[in-house]
Amino acid sequence: MSRIGSYPIHIPEKVEVNFKDNTISVKGPLGELTQDINPSITIEQNENQIVLNRATESKQDRAQHGLYRSLVKNMIEGVSKGHTIELELSGVGYKALANGQLLELGLGFSHNIYIELPAEVKVEAKTERGKNPYIKLVSADKQLVGQVAAKIRSMRKPEPYKGKGVIYKGEIIRRKAGKSAAE
Repeated sequence: MSRIGSYPIHIPEKVEVNFKDNTISVKGPLGELTQDINPSITIEQNENQIVLNRATESKQDRAQHGLYRSLVKNMIEGVSKGHTIELELSGVGYKALANGQLLELGLGFSHNIYIELPAEVKVEAKTERGKNPYIKLVSADKQLVGQVAAKIRSMRKPEPYKGKGVIYKGEIIRRKAGKSAAE
């Protein structure tokens, strides 16, 4: 059983944490995030550390204890360092262009796909000769950047025969052999 909820969370310099009425807000150099917390979870702040405690030992409270500890840690990490996800476009003729918050994808369809990204997500698309185009998404909100990356990936999921599609950087696609020629 995981005991992740009992670990203290270190608060770096330049990060301000406030909580009242079951809501925690974290403010840092990269932005501000807020999260509602279940009333059965209490928060204590000691100098530059936060500790979350649960009211009872019920299964529900134990599960939420670890959940909210991870959410708060991700918020603090996001406003101090940021969260980054990189995607690669693997396929002949695939391209990506970023104009502000508008991402244009050429994924082998008869038309280009345009995706309007939230203001909290910064996008960078780069195409280098001889390499696959890649998209870099950066945000303070880990859930939001993951959701945007999943939305982009859903436009052309990687297929197992040639490995073409939108893949996360470092992801390994299991390949299949395909048909063998009849003799």
